Order: sequence, then C-alpha cells, then structure tokens
Amino acid sequence: MSALPRLRPLVTALALTSCLVTAPAAHAAGPSAQPVASTRAADCALPGRTGWTDEGHDTDRVQFQPATGTRRVLTVFVDFPDAPATDSTEPYAAHLAPAADWMRTAAYGRLRLSLDSLHSWVRMPADSTSYGFARGLTFEAHEKYVRDAIVAADPYADFSRYDMVYIVPTRTAAAIPFSPTYLYDPATPGVTADGARLKWAVTFGQDMWRWGHKVVAHETGHTFGLPDLYSFTGPTHQYAGGWDVMGDIAGAAPQFLGWHSWKLGWTRDRQVACLAGPGHRTMRLTPVERPGGTKIAVLRTGETTAYVAESRRPERNDGSACSSGVLIYRIDSATPTGEGPVRVMNANPTTTPTAGCTQLDLAAFQPGQTFTDPDTGARIAVRAGGPAGDVVRLSNS
Repeated sequence: MSALPRLRPLVTALALTSCLVTAPAAHAAGPSAQPVASTRAADCALPGRTGWTDEGHDTDRVQFQPATGTRRVLTVFVDFPDAPATDSTEPYAAHLAPAADWMRTAAYGRLRLSLDSLHSWVRMPADSTSYGFARGLTFEAHEKYVRDAIVAADPYADFSRYDMVYIVPTRTAAAIPFSPTYLYDPATPGVTADGARLKWAVTFGQDMWRWGHKVVAHETGHTFGLPDLYSFTGPTHQYAGGWDVMGDIAGAAPQFLGWHSWKLGWTRDRQVACLAGPGHRTMRLTPVERPGGTKIAVLRTGETTAYVAESRRPERNDGSACSSGVLIYRIDSATPTGEGPVRVMNANPTTTPTAGCTQLDLAAFQPGQTFTDPDTGARIAVRAGGPAGDVVRLSNS
C-alpha cells in the first residue's frame, strides 16, 4: 500500500520521497573480497525531486523516521460497533510478529523493531463503514481513523514511549480492506497523546492475512521514506517484479534492494563502488542477502539517474528467489512513487518463467552477459560469478 499524500486522495488502493557535481573519471580497481574503500560514494547519491517518498538520498528526517537503531512500536487492536471482535488478539500478534526478525535480517542488524501490544480489543467510536477505506481514501479521513484509535487506546497506554503505532482491525471489519501508512503533516495539529505527537502509523487491513508479516516491512518502509515500486497504472509489477518488498510484497526475492539499504543507512559508503563520470571500474560484489563486503556498484548517468548492479543469491530473506546472479536496475529519483522510480533490466526476456515466478523475476545477469544503456552507452558487464558473489565492470564514456 501507499503512504497517503497530505491533502490529496490516494492514487490507488491495490489488493495488494541538490544537484551533485559530476566526479572525474574513477580508476579501475581490481576485484577484491573486501568493501571498496571510497570517499567518493556520495558522488553517486541522487537528490530527491518529488517532495515525497522517492529514491533520493536526501530524505527529509522531519517527515520520515530514522531506519537505524531501535524503533519502538505499539500495536493496538481495534473493533467497531458494527464489527465486534469474536476472537483473541493473540493470532493477530503472532501473524505479524515474524516481521521483527525479518527486518533485522534485512538491515544486517542495524534496525530493530521493538514490538509491544495491547492484548485486548479497543472499541472504536464509529462504525467501520464510516471511515471511507476505499479507493480515494483521503489523508484527512485516514488521520481521523488514526486519531479515533489513539484516543480510544489512550487510557491503556503511554504513547510517549513509542516511535510509531500499528493499528490492527478485527477480521470481522470487512470495511477496512487494505493497509495504508500514515505520515503526519508537520503543518497541522495532527494526533497527540500523552504529550507526544504521533508521527507515524500503519493501519492494517484485511489484506494482512494475504500478505503475511512482510506487509509490516513494506508499510514500515514508507515511514523511512521508501516509495512504492509497483505500478499504480498498467500491469502491477511491470517495473521491479518480485525484487524488493516495496514492490511485490509476496515476491520471490523480497530483500530490500542494495540501493534502498544504502539510502536507509544499513549499507555504508565504504560498501558502495561509484563511477560518476567517464571511465571504467571493476569490482567484486558480495550478495546483498549477507552482511559485509561491497554491496552495490553505481554508475551515475545524470542529475537524478543511475544504474545499479548488485549480487543476489537465493538465501536468507531471498530463499525462494527465482534467479541468481547480478541484478541491474535503473534509478530515477525524480520519478514519483508508483510510476517506476526503480526499473529492473531483464537479462532473460525470452525465458519462460517456472511456476511461482514471473518473467522479471528471472532478470539476473550471468557471467558473460552485458547490459548497455542505448541512450548513454553506459555499460555493466558481468565478468565472473560464484557462491561468494560476482565481479562486474562498469564503463561510462
């Protein structure tokens, strides 16, 4: 689901956020199992241009919360006059609980979700059908839902102790079908409790039972400033397939892209190899599913554009990945959420997908394959690959 833009309607509710000087040519470096020590990684960091969730590195840390350290989360379970709960809150909490370990693994231990729960149902003051959860849900209507839940739960919790809130409805509330993310508007009074401003919340819907605990990762990603990688129009997963949970939550390879990991602070500058001007550079990449090593090779092509190469393996969070090798994708930090800010390059467009996989899930490049951008001539060649990772060569004319 999307983070609702302030004062604008939700674009769609699927069933399912400065110009840098171009660097001089970088010198080619031999393959190394160690992170590429470079003070020039910042030359490949792109500026955000949308004013909302996007692929820029200059994330507004007033609007979006930090993605490192411990984030304290309170889960509130709500029912309604027209949809009273008929069961315990325990199955709901158990359904979402694996998200904490999943996120810690994705972040190489640099993020911890500390989850507390109010293990009793909190009655909302209005019927579930009154909150307008449908296509076109507005920021104002969504904030009213959040406010009503917080006011109802306030006698039972100290909200000043928490960074964000998860609001989970009873399964009988069919009128709350999907799971948008609430990002506060600093220019309005907003929602307060216990002397604290509630800035971030995820309001889960019945789709949580379809997506499972990874819906927590997707929606919490919005509070960190990440955009949606699925398409708001046209084929839903035409841009990124099942790569990254910000696209297809149920995708085969949901580990966050290496670019996202860098943007969020989980991957360090020393783990980023950058070519921001004419020249060549060769480096060894270690799989993004594992901690350590050089995680991404970035070939900058413009003020807001770059190509990224990263090594992917079917392990840990990507245990069900449909292909293995080098994933190459184009970033445009001026492209809005839902319009393809990340576009995966498909190395195997004529291969027939196996069961449970899509064509774009088979996109990984193998040794001997090369991607060339037809507009700029920028090239990424895969020189070698194996269990430890892949060797790629970037070229920019």
